[in-house]
Amino acid sequence: MTRLLSIVLTGLSTGSIYALVALGFVLLYKAAGVVNFAHGSLLLLGAYVTARTWETVGFPLAVALGVLSGAGAALVMQRLLAEPMRDAAPVALAIMTIGVDIVLGTELSRRMGPDITVLGHPWGGAAVRLGDVAVPANRAIALGVAALIIAAFLLAFRFTGWGVAMRAAAEDPEAAALVGVRVRRVVTTSWMLAGGLAVVAGIFLAGSPTPGLSPAVGLVALRALPAAILGGLDSTTGALAGGLIVGVAESLAAGYQDELAVFGRGSGEVVPYIVMIAVLLVRPAGLFGTRAAGRV
Repeated sequence: MTRLLSIVLTGLSTGSIYALVALGFVLLYKAAGVVNFAHGSLLLLGAYVTARTWETVGFPLAVALGVLSGAGAALVMQRLLAEPMRDAAPVALAIMTIGVDIVLGTELSRRMGPDITVLGHPWGGAAVRLGDVAVPANRAIALGVAALIIAAFLLAFRFTGWGVAMRAAAEDPEAAALVGVRVRRVVTTSWMLAGGLAVVAGIFLAGSPTPGLSPAVGLVALRALPAAILGGLDSTTGALAGGLIVGVAESLAAGYQDELAVFGRGSGEVVPYIVMIAVLLVRPAGLFGTRAAGRV
């Protein structure tokens, strides 16, 4: 029982990080209809800036600089690349973001080299104990931070002018613009928030039990994308649920890999995609996604 509890808690804490990245996918899709495959590189960029500056300016300010760099890079993408392509097909925008991911990711990998870079988390490798179960403090803090951020976005969508404007822009951009909603500003803000959220997730991913930052950390976005899709690409609640489901499923597969040896070692890496496919077969719009209306 202790083993199962430990695996589930690990999965929930990892899933909360996936949920932050998935929330970025959802924000951008709701506002602009874009699936940004460069999310992983934005995550890596912000974490890299944090790693290079924390010894000079301290960890809190380094985190702020990292988040700002991710948001700034997303803004540059939106203004220089996505905005001129706003009338292009969604698949063309998606391919553009893949190109950005390859270019930016390659450059960051070159700069980092093969070494593991420490981000300077003040809690280090400390652990939080729940009875006989120990969870890295980094992952426990990530769970709390993710819960607060997602709760803040849920409240913002419902009770703030920005949230109302974003829902209106997602529903019908042209009608929203006619009633005074600044759609371009909503889209720009969504790009920046998505980039910043990716960096927050990256900073936690590079902490304990991970030894530090490496180019592989950027690949987390590929695991968070199934979380966003199975939860529903237009649902904030779905981002949270999808992240937690994927995190727990992945942790269970890794924790019971001996019992699942018949499927091969490392099967946990494909579990997010298996879960996504299983959900989409039953609910094509995702667990919380809006089903498209069709005329019979």
